[in-house]
Amino acid sequence: MSPAQDSATRSTAKEVLSIARKQRLQDFLFHRITQFFSLLVLVALLGIMGSLVYNAWPTFEAMGGRFFWHVEWDIVNEDFGAAIAVIGTLLSASIALLLAVPLAFGVAVFLTETCPPWLRRPLGTAIELLAAVPSIIYGMFGLFVFAPLFADYVQMPLKSLMSGMPLVGSLFGGATNGMGILAAGIVLAFMVLPFIAAVMRDVFEITPAILRESAYGLGCTTWEVVREVVLPYTQKGVVGGIMLGLGRALGETMAVTFVIGNANRLPTSVFSPGTSIASVLANEFGEAQGLHFSALFALGLLLFIITFVVLAAAKTLILRAEKAKGL
Repeated sequence: MSPAQDSATRSTAKEVLSIARKQRLQDFLFHRITQFFSLLVLVALLGIMGSLVYNAWPTFEAMGGRFFWHVEWDIVNEDFGAAIAVIGTLLSASIALLLAVPLAFGVAVFLTETCPPWLRRPLGTAIELLAAVPSIIYGMFGLFVFAPLFADYVQMPLKSLMSGMPLVGSLFGGATNGMGILAAGIVLAFMVLPFIAAVMRDVFEITPAILRESAYGLGCTTWEVVREVVLPYTQKGVVGGIMLGLGRALGETMAVTFVIGNANRLPTSVFSPGTSIASVLANEFGEAQGLHFSALFALGLLLFIITFVVLAAAKTLILRAEKAKGL
């Protein structure tokens, strides 16, 4: 090898070594930066939990475990219990999911399987726009538009029809003023429907076309393709969309505050006024002092725990389903 070739080879080796060092440095910095962002989220989560526990601790010291199942909420005598708010939260969120999930599933199936191409994009955009509507708008709609119509055309006919029936008649008693647990659940269903439908539509669309075409080639109907091909393939995404909707339903504040009735008593029917954790926080946080202030933080911590438990249960169900399939 001539001196010139040897010099060129060494120069090239140095350049390659320099590029390799630069790439290793870039990889190291990228790894550390992304790790920092991930740990920042974890630190923020722990900070939220710590602040909730710290501010709620006086309530737990004063009330003990009784706080979780006590039904009184007496600000004057500083006697606080979370049972009524928890029951209202769970009932309204459950009603919302019972109404929204089937509708969202139908919307997603229509958009991905049977919708004409010219209608698919504008209809999908409209659903996404509904998801962007602020909750206060849903609350105003619920109070000034939905509640009067609900009272006149749903509550009164249902009460007249069902009130005399055994067992279920008591579920439809109470005042027919358009407010209550059922009204809050329906308004929440309006709110979470776009979220669930949008997620379901997106995950349905990622199903490989060859799987659909193979199923249709075997003579499957559209429903059979959805049930036997699309749903098993997109199970994680569907459950994730439902949990996203449930998370918003559990923590929704203003829309529920407008229509739930804000009554600190146990509901005796679906028309009864009630309250939720979020509506209690919205109504009372501005004027809270002392133990009352701490009790509101305890409610916030309880809502945090409920949401965490629900998400953990959903994750466990997904893991068990995958294990049963041998994945």
